Amino acid sequence: MKASVYYETGGPEVFRYEDVADPEVGRTDVLISVEAISIEGGDTLNRLQGDLASVPHIVGYQCAGTVTARGDDVTAFSVGDRVVTTGMDGSHAELRAANQAGTWAIPRGLSTKEAACVPIAFGTASDCLFEFGRLHRGETVLIHAGASGVGIAAIQMASQAGARVLATASSDERLERLHAFGLHDGINYATTNFADEVRRLTGGRGADVIVDSVGGPTLQRSLTCLAYRGRCVTLGNAGREETATFDLSSMRGNNQALISYFLGAELYTAPRAHTLIAQILDDVAAGRLSVVLDRQFALKDAAEAHAYIESRQAFGRVLLIP
Repeated sequence: MKASVYYETGGPEVFRYEDVADPEVGRTDVLISVEAISIEGGDTLNRLQGDLASVPHIVGYQCAGTVTARGDDVTAFSVGDRVVTTGMDGSHAELRAANQAGTWAIPRGLSTKEAACVPIAFGTASDCLFEFGRLHRGETVLIHAGASGVGIAAIQMASQAGARVLATASSDERLERLHAFGLHDGINYATTNFADEVRRLTGGRGADVIVDSVGGPTLQRSLTCLAYRGRCVTLGNAGREETATFDLSSMRGNNQALISYFLGAELYTAPRAHTLIAQILDDVAAGRLSVVLDRQFALKDAAEAHAYIESRQAFGRVLLIP
């Protein structure tokens, strides 16, 4: 099969488009012919500095396509089924073997391209808001990186749950587009101190829940605009700025919580998470939630696609098409 691979970590230029061996199918795996690959934030971080499970390495968490074979212990899927899959790597290729625990049937009426964008972004958004963030109707939520896949999903979910939704983005134009998905107040972090603006917008109270995918100094500043008993959920390091230590001194007196979140841990330890994503796929198929597709690239152009994502121009999801 063809795949976009790399032999060492680094910038997008490390990608090579090559023939590699087809993946082996384990007893609980499905083999899919990949039709759409959603590039996740973790994919770009892994390419930059992550571990290489093999050399050459095929990066990629998520993709969708059609089942072409299945392991002996797979009963939920048949050859010919359309599915979306997640895993630790292997999506940037024409074929992918994925464990059935990280695989979902694509509902009728939902395109394969849209389905390819759902599990990680929407599952993460839902858990950060509700399972871990415990967001309630009438509360205020701040969503960082509002124009990202997780951001757009979280804005929709929080708005539908009756929360007041604040979000950050790098331009006024991107913020304006987010109002269609339920955003109440946008904050341009390039021109405004977002923590001060959150305090201003909430009359000094702060946000009840903060969904922070940026990390580093942004996460530290997020803690300064939490409301009393607020919950800040950290889920990534998209800003790529490491902070060796955090000052948590303000949190105890305000009964606040800082929570770390990783969807993969939930998927492989809590059946609840698998069921949740199946329901979200149904919601997207029914039009209750929307996937925003920004741009698509050929699989052989993975370097260009990753560079585009890292330019922070994307609004929504970026796809690779084999």
